[in-house]
Amino acid sequence: MSNNKKISGDYMEHFIELMKSQNSRWNVIPSQYYDKYNVKRGLRNSDGTGVIAGLTSIGEVHGYVIDEGSKVPVEGKLRYRGIDIEDIVANCRAEKRYGFEEVAFLLLFGFLPGRDLLDHFKQSLAHYRVLPPEFTEDMILKAPSKNIMNKLARSVLALYSYDDNPDDISLANLLRQSLMLIARFPVLIANSYACKRHYFDNQSLILHNPVPEYSTAENFLHMIRPDNQFTPLEAEILDLTLMLQAEHGGGNNSAFTAHVLSSTGTDTYSTIAAAVGSLKGPKHGGANDKMMSQMNEIKNNVENWDDKDEVYNYLKKIMLKEAGDGKGLIYGLGHAVYTISDPRAVILKERAAYLAKETGHSKEFELYASIEELAPIVFKDVKGVDRPICANVDFYSGFVYQMLGISQELFTPIFAMARIVGWCAHRIEEITTSNRIIRPAYKSAVKRLEYTPIDKRITPTPEEIMNTAVEDHINAKYKVIEPDYIDKTNKN
Repeated sequence: MSNNKKISGDYMEHFIELMKSQNSRWNVIPSQYYDKYNVKRGLRNSDGTGVIAGLTSIGEVHGYVIDEGSKVPVEGKLRYRGIDIEDIVANCRAEKRYGFEEVAFLLLFGFLPGRDLLDHFKQSLAHYRVLPPEFTEDMILKAPSKNIMNKLARSVLALYSYDDNPDDISLANLLRQSLMLIARFPVLIANSYACKRHYFDNQSLILHNPVPEYSTAENFLHMIRPDNQFTPLEAEILDLTLMLQAEHGGGNNSAFTAHVLSSTGTDTYSTIAAAVGSLKGPKHGGANDKMMSQMNEIKNNVENWDDKDEVYNYLKKIMLKEAGDGKGLIYGLGHAVYTISDPRAVILKERAAYLAKETGHSKEFELYASIEELAPIVFKDVKGVDRPICANVDFYSGFVYQMLGISQELFTPIFAMARIVGWCAHRIEEITTSNRIIRPAYKSAVKRLEYTPIDKRITPTPEEIMNTAVEDHINAKYKVIEPDYIDKTNKN
């Protein structure tokens, strides 16, 4: 029996390896089919603009105009409920107060609150920050994860079990659930981080309860630091990043994910957990982690940060796939909508410069500025394409977090801590304004085949499989490949 198990295991391992070569051919749709059927890959038009898939009153992302059918770059603008984020940030700074809670109220309810109403909103968040009894012990500490985003998604799903009315999608219940999740995300992330450090990094387990009087930014710094200490400048900078990342229109991948799931009528916890999974991806929120890893590589390999020629040459190596992760990408540069400038990056760059001066990182800031200046030139020289390429919010956010002493593994979770506001707002909008499930069409590109009886199916050699070209026939008959050492007479 044990010998048969071994043979079966060896067979399956061989089969899986062989199928990898099949799948690399038979699961890839040739590009000519997309042109033939006018399919918008990635829901993008040929000029890079997004396919309009819906309407929203929550956030506006503006980076170009269409003039006589052509895409014309303009300075980037980000508006929350029609209000320029630059004005929101400027006024909060002038009045020396934290702005994330004001942004959260604006995005959820659609208008700017007065002082008393905003205070009541903050009190509600403070009330909801307290996790259910034993939740941290049972749902976080007993199932530690190396990845905090993974732990966050699982924790969100677990909260379903602690909600007395989890499936109700009435507006009142959606708002209650939204407030609760916005309040609890920082606590879930901080506790998951402490758990990860303890079980995987051999650090002491230190958990801090949130302080009711603190803002979201203050509470997060309070909870992730063993000594609870932070400066007003540190809290102000973190609050700024949360304001800038709270919302980015309905077309970003995670917000669209929230729209798609909400359109099915499913519960809030399933929807938000899916949005967390979307944000985790390195092409979305996880890009800030990729950016920081690449930046560390540049710092380690460029000897003279002041030498722009040396910086240029290393960026060129990255784009030529001779350095970096081999994908030829300079992370933190470029955006799907913004062309000339990303307003979030512009705001964050100014504060990053100030923070760098205060913390002794000015030389490093100048390296960032040089990369931002040189990357479009490298792109033009290597790709031969002359078009604007701006730094996006990921370019400076990781640097800011690093100067705040925040671990790189928290960069994307902080993004989620901010974006939960936008997700909840878009979920409410989808449920209250649409009564249709989102169901785009996919065109089948395979030929229709007759079923082949099992005894008549061919058994190609690995060489024949390797030589199969998708361009010749996009589909293939089901094929069974059996190694010679399998005893075909033993049917047990």
